Amino acid sequence: MKDRMKAFELRELTEQDLRNRLKEEEESLVNLKFQKAISQVESPIKIRTTRRNIAVMKTVLQEIKLRHPVSESDSLSKGK
Repeated sequence: MKDRMKAFELRELTEQDLRNRLKEEEESLVNLKFQKAISQVESPIKIRTTRRNIAVMKTVLQEIKLRHPVSESDSLSKGK
């Protein structure tokens, strides 16, 4: 996977693809933190980069969510 992901690249992905990549990055961060705890991480910068990638992905997901809001009237009529 590339080191740093750009927001404009992530905006081109579907929401599901973005959620899958976010899950992969979160798992990668857990592994890196574990490696750091046992002093086996090859580059501590990878932890920072992974955290920033996660933040960018969450930001893009929030933009998608705000772009397609579900109004109360829509949600109430669907429930009937």
